Amino acid sequence: MQKFEIFTGIVCPLDRSNVDTDAIIPKQFLKSIKRSGFGPNLFDEWRYLDQGEPGMDNSKRSVNSDFVLNDIRYKGAQILLTRKNFGCGSSREHAPWALEDYGFRVILAPSYADIFFNNCFKNGLLPVVLEEKTIDDLFRLAGDDQALEMTVDLHKQALVIGDERIMFEVDPFRKHCLLNGLDDIGLTLQKVDAIKAYEKRRKSEAPWLFHGG
Repeated sequence: MQKFEIFTGIVCPLDRSNVDTDAIIPKQFLKSIKRSGFGPNLFDEWRYLDQGEPGMDNSKRSVNSDFVLNDIRYKGAQILLTRKNFGCGSSREHAPWALEDYGFRVILAPSYADIFFNNCFKNGLLPVVLEEKTIDDLFRLAGDDQALEMTVDLHKQALVIGDERIMFEVDPFRKHCLLNGLDDIGLTLQKVDAIKAYEKRRKSEAPWLFHGG
């Protein structure tokens, strides 16, 4: 998993509440279990005017010019600003995969669905919880003619816009994992010496369990 470092990115304002995981990545794209390749179909039903299917050439599809991801101001955005209960619906891990593959590293919202919230941390995304008033203020700034740039500092747990700093809370263990690029596999591999020692001891104690091993 990619380490989460301090970066400055563009804020993309998705002004919708209760965005479910089927809107984030529609069900027809869930056949693959790879973590990559889902970005082109993020918010597929909102980004395009036609029905999307796996394997389609998205460059030839009809684009919904009214959808925020198609606004030139937000090209290359890494920070998604949205409303309450983001990531509700089914618990598909493909949703954070699609967001990360598109290029988003941070999500700002007043609340999230629990499973989606947990899946974000496991896939290198930082979901930040902010008060609704703060979210409203950010939407006003992000809707200006010029795109809003924000620096995200996970070490200091701060969002920086010019001279303004917005502090946020994050679980210390999840913060540690993001800063060090540790997903569940990475955490397990930190204990590889202990695992090998245990396996060696078990083979000595109960060799009949390891026939042919």
